[in-house]
Amino acid sequence: MTISEEILLNITPQETRVAIVENGALQEVSIERQRSRGIVGNIYKGRVNRVLPGMEAAFVDIGLEKAGFLHVSDIDIGDDSDDETENGIRPAVNELLREGQTLLVQVVKDPIGTKGARLTTSISVPSRYLVYMPNSSIVGISVKIEDEIERDRLRKLLEDCRSENRIGGCIIRTAAEGVDESELQRDIAFLSKLWGSLLEYADRVEPGSMIHEDLPLSIRTLRDMVGTDTSVVKVDSRETYQKMVDFARRYIPDLPARIEHYPGERPLFDLYNIDDEIQRALARQVGLKSGGYLIIDQTEAMTTIDINTGAFVGHQNLEETIFKTNMEASQAIARQLRLRNLGGIIIIDFIDMEHEDHKRQVLKSLEKYLDKDHAKTQVSEVSPLGLVEMTRKRTRESLEHVLCEPCRTCHGRGSIKTTETVCYEIFREILREARFYEEAQQLLVMANQDVVDRLLDEEAANLAELETFIKIPVKLQVEAHLSQESYDVVPV
Repeated sequence: MTISEEILLNITPQETRVAIVENGALQEVSIERQRSRGIVGNIYKGRVNRVLPGMEAAFVDIGLEKAGFLHVSDIDIGDDSDDETENGIRPAVNELLREGQTLLVQVVKDPIGTKGARLTTSISVPSRYLVYMPNSSIVGISVKIEDEIERDRLRKLLEDCRSENRIGGCIIRTAAEGVDESELQRDIAFLSKLWGSLLEYADRVEPGSMIHEDLPLSIRTLRDMVGTDTSVVKVDSRETYQKMVDFARRYIPDLPARIEHYPGERPLFDLYNIDDEIQRALARQVGLKSGGYLIIDQTEAMTTIDINTGAFVGHQNLEETIFKTNMEASQAIARQLRLRNLGGIIIIDFIDMEHEDHKRQVLKSLEKYLDKDHAKTQVSEVSPLGLVEMTRKRTRESLEHVLCEPCRTCHGRGSIKTTETVCYEIFREILREARFYEEAQQLLVMANQDVVDRLLDEEAANLAELETFIKIPVKLQVEAHLSQESYDVVPV
């Protein structure tokens, strides 16, 4: 099926939202808020705080609240390394770094949760067609350019351009497919000049300073997301539209004609029901057209996805029903991973299938739909338990983490203690307080309205029996600000 892609940008002073719509269905959402812009791609002049040989890593101060994390595998040791390194034996981290040392580092992962930014010393600077690696001599081509003749043509063009300009390594991006030598030359000249100016600036500033900041989301959208399938890029801000057109005219000459300013009174995202789709993407359950559904649970360690047949009973035997549900789920899962920007380890619990051919087809279907994903993915075989383990490269917070925060009542557990459980906890606390404060005239229990109601109703007899046992009256007081799990027992 031919893909018709539209990219929509909703701009406000507080945030930029980008939606990728394929054949009328929302596939991907990116959100950048002015107060909390991501820092992936930013380059800093850092200072090594601590070297940790046991972890083969170091913490590097880059001027942020939390020090960045630099693993030994992310330290560039150059192309002139010795034979041992080439055979896979890298020097220990304390041979490469020392405390107090200054160095240029680049952020490859935003700070997520309690973790600081993940860093690398292998600096790379992207343009429209290339990723420039000044400290390397690597020449590479995106795996998404599959035609071997085109790959050979681009490799020769790149090598000729590099030898003329005497620059470092480069990787050709997918967008370079079909471009001529002059366009590559222009990108190389721009990147070389940019890198030179960054080095000059780095010499002048103190450690902890940012050397280079990645482009704002609206411009990165043009650089990274627009492809041959993109029919139009619509933006609802005239000022941002003009900036995007100016950037495209300078670096992507064939693109300005596809950029449109949307001046309508009705919000752009409303025309495509984007906000409704975002709301659904925050739900735990995702319905399938057949009547089956997915259950998606995101934790700090991993994301799990469970598939259920639900109301779908099929028209043939059970195995065929399961197979069709799993096939439909494979497409829905690939879309949800992009839409929710889920990364790291992902465990998919497909409904158990008996036929090996069905397992192969479901896995092939999942991989097919994942091919459209901008993020790198890796998928394992179906295990004997029907589980598929996969990874998706995570560089930024998920949609849920951007838009939501943990529940203040359950603190992210997804459940809270029942009023019955809390009442029994209060009884135990009353016993403790009565024994510790033997001279107390009265005990005051402050709790949530629902908990107090239960103490006065279902648990009234138990409370009365407890008062008789401790020989101290117990007074109840409702505190509206307390959650169902919170309470206090105070001797008076």
